[in-house]
Amino acid sequence: MDLTDHLGRPVVAVTGIGLVTPLGIGVAASWEGLLAGRSGIRRITRFPTEHLRTTIAGQVDLPDEDPARAVCSPERVERMAALAAAEALAGAGLGGRAEQGMGFPGPLFLGMPPVEVEWPQRLDLARAGNGPAAGTYPAMVAAATGRQDLFEGVLFGGVGERLADRFGTQGAPISLTTACATGASSIQLGVEAIQRGEATAALCIGAEGSVQPEALIRFSLLSALSARNEDPARASRPFEKTREGFVMSEGAAALVLESLESARARGATVLGLLLGCGERADSFHRTRSNPDGGAIIGAMRAAIADAGLQPADIDYVNAHGTGTPENDKMETLGMRAVFGEACPPISSNKSMIGHTLSAAGAIEAVFSLLAIRDGVLPPTINHETPDPAIPLDVVPNVKRPARVRRVLSNSFGFGGQNVCLVLGAAP
Repeated sequence: MDLTDHLGRPVVAVTGIGLVTPLGIGVAASWEGLLAGRSGIRRITRFPTEHLRTTIAGQVDLPDEDPARAVCSPERVERMAALAAAEALAGAGLGGRAEQGMGFPGPLFLGMPPVEVEWPQRLDLARAGNGPAAGTYPAMVAAATGRQDLFEGVLFGGVGERLADRFGTQGAPISLTTACATGASSIQLGVEAIQRGEATAALCIGAEGSVQPEALIRFSLLSALSARNEDPARASRPFEKTREGFVMSEGAAALVLESLESARARGATVLGLLLGCGERADSFHRTRSNPDGGAIIGAMRAAIADAGLQPADIDYVNAHGTGTPENDKMETLGMRAVFGEACPPISSNKSMIGHTLSAAGAIEAVFSLLAIRDGVLPPTINHETPDPAIPLDVVPNVKRPARVRRVLSNSFGFGGQNVCLVLGAAP
């Protein structure tokens, strides 16, 4: 295979992958659970859920986690991102180089959620005040004065800086958030840096740790979450007629990207290729897509064109597939507009792992590469009553053997932020 693509840019290879999902820590555990059609959704045990409308989520049990200690979202993001990155770097043959003083030969692109002081920290500050003013705003400000740990814990760029130090990446780490497209955006930035010749390698991570009371309340107020609390495993139902909302989840994925030339020069195993990226935004509404589907359709078409392909060249679509009535309807509209009557199979990993928000695009990119590697389409589980308004092959309930050479992976975020990736088989 040529080392440059149809536009003369360096071909981008994937040489390492890492996963942390509600199905397990590590690529093997997550992929095995996905192909088995096993749900990682369960009742929330990490914090009290009384009076919450939704009491289920896709939780990750971190190693040596103390259930009595409230861990804020940025810390969970950092820990899961580090686990995924360590696996990806080891698989790429680059693990341990930071410890040897050599470092990773490229920049870090970290996709993560916005951060803020959460209720456990606020309550600690309220308790720290003394006297009749205890719990008031001035008392909380006084209690927070000098708390360097609190400041660093809610510093958005701090997570990326610590990960960059840990893994020895080059240059200033880039931290970004583009709603539910965040994980795919981090990959897009890595791809483009290599294509422009600014780097020969990039470490791209998407991570999410926002399974916490405030986030659950906010999404519930948007009527976005499923409240099928009595049967968690069957709550996430993308593309199914009785779907009622997504299930919040957490996790992380890391991909080591390299130019194909660099990967071959050092004898690395190439797991697959990043062939194209497409990005479109519509700025129509904070949560809803423009009814004309222009940005969704445009992002899909742009990714396919960027890869130098035609729609008929796509073998499978890894859907955004959240299970909200709005998203599934709009993704179906986009599929029909791009592929016409010859839509390829489409399935949603979120039926099993829930919606990992900022991590979703990166996690689903890894699952797309594994579908290509193993020649199998993961299922959309909980597909019991087909929706006549969604005339798509959603690979219902059971995995399917298939020849998969090219995958379109969709990520559609709130605020009309949409990123699509085209992944291909290793040469």
